[in-house]
Amino acid sequence: MSNETETLADRLNQEPVIFRGSTNSELGVILLCGVIFWVPFGLAVGALFGVVMIGLGLSTLGILLTIFFGSTYFQHIKRGRPDNYYQHRVAIKLGEMGMKKTPLILKGGIWDLGRSDEH
Repeated sequence: MSNETETLADRLNQEPVIFRGSTNSELGVILLCGVIFWVPFGLAVGALFGVVMIGLGLSTLGILLTIFFGSTYFQHIKRGRPDNYYQHRVAIKLGEMGMKKTPLILKGGIWDLGRSDEH
């Protein structure tokens, strides 16, 4: 019985999957990356043809395809890995580059409380 309770608690602490194996926060990052790339690209293409609406349509299509294929890519990254695996990898990489302090403990060794055994 306790094994079922632990499994349920683990599920409740995880962000739910909402589209093709991606969570809401992952989809937000994919969407942001898609918008940052496709809107300027689409507007540039629209300006080349002299019709801005073509660029906006291209941007919309590009963003939708980015969400679909980006979610599929994240699905492959996460397969067989523990929860939050790639978020931890990104945090570690940013910490190594000095861009952000990582909340993860990266040092190994013997740990103690810093107290002596003497009374």
